[in-house]
Amino acid sequence: MANTMAPQVIHEATGLPIGPPVEPGPAMRPAPGLRLEGRHVVLDRLDPARDADALFRAAAGADAERLYLYLFPPPPSDPAAFQAAIAAMAAAEDPLALAVIDRRTGETVGHATYMRIEPAHRVIEVGNILYTPALQRSPAATEAMYLMARHAFEDLGYRRYEWKCHALNAPSRRAAERYGFTYEGTFRNHMIVKGRSRDTAWFSITDAEWPARKAAFERWLDPGNFDEAGRQRLPLSKLNDTALAADGVTLRRAGPDDAPRFDDLQRAAYAWNRGILGVEPLPLQVAPEAVLARYETWLLEDESGLAGALVLEPLPDHLLIWSVSVDPARQNGGIGRRLLAGAETRARDLGLRTVRLYTGEKLTKNIDWYSRRGYVIERVQDMPDRRAVHMIKTIQE
Repeated sequence: MANTMAPQVIHEATGLPIGPPVEPGPAMRPAPGLRLEGRHVVLDRLDPARDADALFRAAAGADAERLYLYLFPPPPSDPAAFQAAIAAMAAAEDPLALAVIDRRTGETVGHATYMRIEPAHRVIEVGNILYTPALQRSPAATEAMYLMARHAFEDLGYRRYEWKCHALNAPSRRAAERYGFTYEGTFRNHMIVKGRSRDTAWFSITDAEWPARKAAFERWLDPGNFDEAGRQRLPLSKLNDTALAADGVTLRRAGPDDAPRFDDLQRAAYAWNRGILGVEPLPLQVAPEAVLARYETWLLEDESGLAGALVLEPLPDHLLIWSVSVDPARQNGGIGRRLLAGAETRARDLGLRTVRLYTGEKLTKNIDWYSRRGYVIERVQDMPDRRAVHMIKTIQE
């Protein structure tokens, strides 16, 4: 996994390392009347009159012990006590509780909160999440987490979004990883909850990581990602993978801090293409930070450093190879073959059987190389300054 810690800056007076400067201005607190709307759910401030009875009906009963095992409150058993607890939650500003409302039925099917809200440090946490059986394992559940994360980063200006859970809460840990949170460690003997010791697992997403996580959320939530029976085509957990094993090597998912090295590699690798094309290669027309944010970028590293990079765009019906770049000093050593194998492995992991790529019509060496590996020309595209050859391959199980 990429190192996503803040880069060091040397303090002029002492010569000691410190963190980089941050632009002034705190983040904003969530608005008291906050309401977030998606395709499947509406997130609205928790309202005891509207939400308490529905949540009690959905959460009480046989599933109550399991639903509340890792939450702070006890399982609901008395409607009046539960109503009072929901009223107390609704009155608080931190944690700020949101009801999860099914758009189709209008029923309240869960709740979640923004908590540990620290605008000065631009840190906010999502927690106290109750997903009733009607919400669990549904696109609505994922959409609720997407809406909250997007609002925190894009509307409120936070730079760190946290997820914490009981270290023994395996479903919560799996959910955090599926949503793209990075595990940071476990605080031992962190709390005493319901008379029992709790170790707490910490996860986070940073603002630099959010564009890639957002893209994964939106690809997964796209209606085209579901078949007529409502079954997913691309799993979100796979869209957020951080390692890719293929052809005897393991590629690492690039992070924001990899942008300078990735840019250097791309520019060196595409210098030959530029000379033949007579124009700037298409992959170099997009800033490296934008590439890392928009696409999946996989790095092949060895003892000598960065050997190659593979840039992919998973789509509902195929995988697009957006860019393949190899360190010129290590060409003809099988690195390109391994990167291409990585792309095809990635397609299989995502349940895709079609891989597409493009190259320049003048780059006959590239076209021949891809052809020998099973890619055929699908079409030739006329562009203002070049002709692009689009190639396709159907891969086997």
